[in-house]
Amino acid sequence: MPRPAATARTTFPTAAVLAALLVLTAGCAQQGDFGRPKPGAWNGLIETTGTLAARERGEPASAFPFTDDEATLRDRAWRFLMPAGGRDAFTDILANLTRSRVLPAAWRPDAPEAYFAALMDGPFRSPVSRYHRLSEDIGADARLLPVFAATAARVFQADALRLRSLSFARTVDDRDARHAAMRVTENRCLVAWVGFETDRRLARYRYALDHLLVAVPSPEAALVERVLRALAERRPILAALVPPEAEGRCDFAAEAAKDAALPIRPIVAKN
Repeated sequence: MPRPAATARTTFPTAAVLAALLVLTAGCAQQGDFGRPKPGAWNGLIETTGTLAARERGEPASAFPFTDDEATLRDRAWRFLMPAGGRDAFTDILANLTRSRVLPAAWRPDAPEAYFAALMDGPFRSPVSRYHRLSEDIGADARLLPVFAATAARVFQADALRLRSLSFARTVDDRDARHAAMRVTENRCLVAWVGFETDRRLARYRYALDHLLVAVPSPEAALVERVLRALAERRPILAALVPPEAEGRCDFAAEAAKDAALPIRPIVAKN
């Protein structure tokens, strides 16, 4: 007979597809200001379902409530975990279900040319407007990445306090300690995931710039190149928080490597 965990991994995608259809009819990926999720019943339901689904797959999923900074961190991560310049409703839905952990990371489509296709889709008066749109998208990422990193640094400081408190909090039981360790892992893996997706965005933006320059050459390409370089120069601020070698311990990396059956080890901050 199959193991319970294996059964859960086998049967869950059917439930996830049903959830996707439900969310499709409800207009799931509701976006608020500054690329953050819009507060509402459907987005809240997706977040709750995602936690339960991650737990079902054996991924770290703490039962603790989020601190204010942890909630803000997840709001700030929204932009980087959703498709850059996404206009395809179904792709956005899959991405939102993946971001919220309803679906495993392997369900996230990865096509470098998709952003360029969306950029060129639809009528526009001048090709220069496509360069401006590309520059705006890259610039927004470059501005928001340090804000996300600053929030992550505060979360990591609180996590360090959380872990230190385990040694002298006498009434804390094994369950509390386990959920504390899982929350630390969730926080660090979220930051690592944003870094991973930022690398993907850089690749998509580079693809779009290269193909724009060949298709419709313009001096505007020089400005886009500078903005793209600025984003690339800010990427290491996330690597300073979660080194690349730690990414392999996160569920999104395990899924990408088709190694989801291995247990995920908590990532503990070094002080």
